[in-house]
Amino acid sequence: MFTLIQNGEIYAPNPIGKQSILLVNQKIIKIGDIDLQVVEKLGVDVNVVDADGCVVVPGLIDPHVHLIGGGGEGGFATRTPEIQLSDLLKSGITTVAGLLGTDGTTRHMTSLLAKARGLEEEGVTTFIYTGNYDVPTPTITTSVKDDVILIDKVIGAGEIAISDSRSGQPSLHELAKLVGEARVGGLLSGKAGITHFHTGPGKEYLSLLHQLLEEYEIPASQLYATHITRSQRLLDDAIALAKKGAYVDMTADSKTGEWITYYKENGGDMQHLTLSSDGNGSLPKFDEDGNLVGLGVASTQTLYKQMVAAVKEQGLDLEEVLPLVTTNTAEVLHLKNKGRLQESSDADVLILDKQTFDIQHVFARGRHMVKDKEVMVKGTFE
Repeated sequence: MFTLIQNGEIYAPNPIGKQSILLVNQKIIKIGDIDLQVVEKLGVDVNVVDADGCVVVPGLIDPHVHLIGGGGEGGFATRTPEIQLSDLLKSGITTVAGLLGTDGTTRHMTSLLAKARGLEEEGVTTFIYTGNYDVPTPTITTSVKDDVILIDKVIGAGEIAISDSRSGQPSLHELAKLVGEARVGGLLSGKAGITHFHTGPGKEYLSLLHQLLEEYEIPASQLYATHITRSQRLLDDAIALAKKGAYVDMTADSKTGEWITYYKENGGDMQHLTLSSDGNGSLPKFDEDGNLVGLGVASTQTLYKQMVAAVKEQGLDLEEVLPLVTTNTAEVLHLKNKGRLQESSDADVLILDKQTFDIQHVFARGRHMVKDKEVMVKGTFE
């Protein structure tokens, strides 16, 4: 399968000007001045896409999605649904990391693994974390370490809850053992081996993670904390944690652009910041006594919309926002072939209207998934 994308302004994610991109099967083969006639002489059919008036960027990587749903904090009827392939494609997401949340009883790691495999068969790239809010945390094999080593899609542990009434209230030593297992699993399998932390609204903020770095021999790069924009004080704590070498993640919401600006202006390490959607996770609201008073469902489209809003409404440069959903995420998850438009990388490509940033085309591993704004490839049961 050959695809030639012409006349687009390429952000790889750094801007490199107007060039052509040749996709062959699942890879980017060449970026630069490409003669269509020369390609056609190879005797193959070529899908030519004119990207004039558009920007061409890497496919988005979402590191935090509830692929099989989440929630249930309001009872069985509030368990959120599974995600569908088109939900990801409409959001420009070509790579996704799935996880469990509060519920590790009626939601199972094996089901999450099966869903990830199914989505990959349908066309996108998928990975998962092993575990959920609890410590000890559920696994597929006998341990976090074995899951990371033996199961191809498992890249680390998560989402482990801290500073939240719904967490397993782990001790510092229990957390250290879990992070250590994930790290060793990563070392032995060549994976990230990170531990992804759900941060709740509790008064401890990220203090447990700071203590881990102070009291145990744990590299800061193995810690990856999400939901860091619940409050300004939590974000300040996240800035301090990132300065130590950890990675931090903002869950996209209506104030994402403002939070990014605050993070940047207060000395946050922009290379250690990512964005995620929390897609298909529940959005419970509790009163001061811990009673559920409201419930919503997160959407993967929020990630794309807030990336655009950060540029159009907050005035941030596209080249400084794109890494938060491409290269930075690829770095923390150790995805060597993702997050960049460069030769030999996976052919995950978005074509966006230069003025509106509307998604015109999506390619996932070289396959044309969205064409002229229309989803061409849908999930098996959509």
